[in-house]
Amino acid sequence: MATAAFQHAEAPTGLQTFASDDDRGRLTGAAVKAVLRLADAWGASNAEGAALLGVSESTWDRMKAGSWEGTLGQDQLTRASVLIGLFKGLHLLFANDLADRWPKLENKAPVFDRRSPVQAMIEGGIPRMLETRQYIDALRGGL
Repeated sequence: MATAAFQHAEAPTGLQTFASDDDRGRLTGAAVKAVLRLADAWGASNAEGAALLGVSESTWDRMKAGSWEGTLGQDQLTRASVLIGLFKGLHLLFANDLADRWPKLENKAPVFDRRSPVQAMIEGGIPRMLETRQYIDALRGGL
């Protein structure tokens, strides 16, 4: 019975989820704009930006040109959310240009294994992206 109740439970009114078509449509524009800006600030290549967001390079190019009219999926919005939070966390942690250089620097922390955080996040997908964000939050004392 608990399983049946779980399957039919509805989200509280007003709760934003990335599963809702309405929420994804409403959030896509701002998410794409933010990820394009942070990828540029980090000096990420087109291939890196596309991989971080989980889109093809041709889609990334259309996003950069402002000609993409799609809607991000749940996983892509999750990626965007993590990247935006990481960007903010880095700027709270570092009061200089290191905030934007850090994602491309080789890192000896075990979570990165002597790769740059960008490369580690590309290779590890959403789980490594979340670990990277948690790592920065922990350095800031936020955990």
